[in-house]
Amino acid sequence: MKKSTLILGFTILLTLAGCGSQSTKGAKEPSGSVQTEQTKIVAVGSTALQPLVEQAAQDYQAKTPGADITVQGGGSGAGLSQVASGAVTIGNSDIFAQEKDGIDANKLVDHQVGVVGIAPVVHPGVGVKNVTSKQLVAIFTGKVTNWKALGGKDQPIVVINRAQGSGTRATFEKLALKTDKVMTAQEQDSSGTVMKMVASTPGAISYLAFSAIQSGVDKLSIDGVEPTDDNVTTNKWQVWAYEHMYTKGAPTAGVAKFINYIQSAAVQNSLVKKMGYVAMTAMKVARTYDGKIEDVK
Repeated sequence: MKKSTLILGFTILLTLAGCGSQSTKGAKEPSGSVQTEQTKIVAVGSTALQPLVEQAAQDYQAKTPGADITVQGGGSGAGLSQVASGAVTIGNSDIFAQEKDGIDANKLVDHQVGVVGIAPVVHPGVGVKNVTSKQLVAIFTGKVTNWKALGGKDQPIVVINRAQGSGTRATFEKLALKTDKVMTAQEQDSSGTVMKMVASTPGAISYLAFSAIQSGVDKLSIDGVEPTDDNVTTNKWQVWAYEHMYTKGAPTAGVAKFINYIQSAAVQNSLVKKMGYVAMTAMKVARTYDGKIEDVK
């Protein structure tokens, strides 16, 4: 074989090898491959709603590759303010956006994921199980200061309030007290702290979402009506609120999937009920942001 022929063959082999190397380096993934959709969600706000969203997020992330969900408290006011400013993905709230000063509700989309009853709670040693509406107002406005005046023990009443911006506080004042002119008292930022303080403070009274009430405190009936889920569904117990997950405008597909997951019948009938909330599907009445009660059709 001639020398020139050997050189030509070697050159061709090098060229083919180079082409193969370039082809591998620049190759695209096969058209049939599936890329994991990445969705980062930050939900901030209501501490009454926080436990449900945290558990739902944990369950959802376990079955949804690419979902990254962070849930924080801070109160309904903070949730509404931060989602309205675009600082977070979701604003969790116990109140309608229309009820919060400084919020343009028209720019937010309301996703209701449950209902929560709110009840006055007391230290078990006060000796009172029921109060009238007038007595409850008298307690929180400082006109009655000893449980003895209400048929209980001769013991000072210790009022523990929620901080300004709390949706639980706003709902309790609006629907139970029908006034926000309450006495100056110690204020707590979270439902969990209130629960611990009432349980450990003789003579204490505050209020909590049903979902936050644990053993160690007693719920008070109002005007002989017990704070139960069944009474909430008919508005016989009138101190209740929707649990809202607000987005600024329509949510992206990934965010919508997470919210739809919480709203699904499977989650409503299992996790929502299990954690002490009332499922949306159980409600026999509906409430508008301005307080009008309507029958669910």
